[in-house]
Amino acid sequence: MSKKVRSKRGKNDIETPVVPKNITDRSPIVYQKSKLRNELHIFRRPLTPNQTAFLDMALDKNVKMILVSGPAGTSKTYLSVLAALELLNQKKMSDIVYVRSVVESADCKMGFLPGEAGDKFSPYLRPLMDKLEEFLPSDEIKYLDGENRLEGLPIGYLRGLNWNAKVIIGDEAQNMTKKELVTLMTRVGEFSKIFLIGDPSQADINGRSGFQTIFDLFGDSDSRENGIYTFQFTEDDIVRSKLVQFIAKKVKILA
Repeated sequence: MSKKVRSKRGKNDIETPVVPKNITDRSPIVYQKSKLRNELHIFRRPLTPNQTAFLDMALDKNVKMILVSGPAGTSKTYLSVLAALELLNQKKMSDIVYVRSVVESADCKMGFLPGEAGDKFSPYLRPLMDKLEEFLPSDEIKYLDGENRLEGLPIGYLRGLNWNAKVIIGDEAQNMTKKELVTLMTRVGEFSKIFLIGDPSQADINGRSGFQTIFDLFGDSDSRENGIYTFQFTEDDIVRSKLVQFIAKKVKILA
């Protein structure tokens, strides 16, 4: 049975497996952050059958990537963050990486916001923080942040990165081009899991969205054999409110 040897680098040290000589470990050797030490107390509201089906898929060890499509209010981001927190608790992952396009539906663009790059991207992290506040006590959010287990990045800052044992959430993926989506998908290293979530009806990049194309491309059996799955929510899965459900069905005729 393998043992863990902890380095003396501090709270974000690297764990190196020590395997007895008579056992051959064929797992790939990767550099990764140590797993969570304190259990998170996750508050979960009741889920619909379709949401439960997604969560089961997201936690399946054989599933490496899920492309999630659905209208507003179907809890795509909520479920992705929930799955990420569960994976941290299960010590299967070490961090959460939240990636989002800086494309906006309004006229105010990232370049007009004050401060450094991190300050400018801060408003785009609000969906992640909102969900964390739904799930966790404030002290546990501070714990994750203090251990540098929460990272937010704009889609344009990914070149050269490689993520091992991390949960990656690509939010508002309908505002990413095919090139950007492929860049994001190819950052995934060993033992990581990625959720790409989008609503094709809310793309804001003038016909350049690559989300539906990529969603359709990977919706085949070959992709599933390689751990890549697609999941579709519909207007019937909207739980935000009855009003949002009505609006989504009404405007569908405009698509």
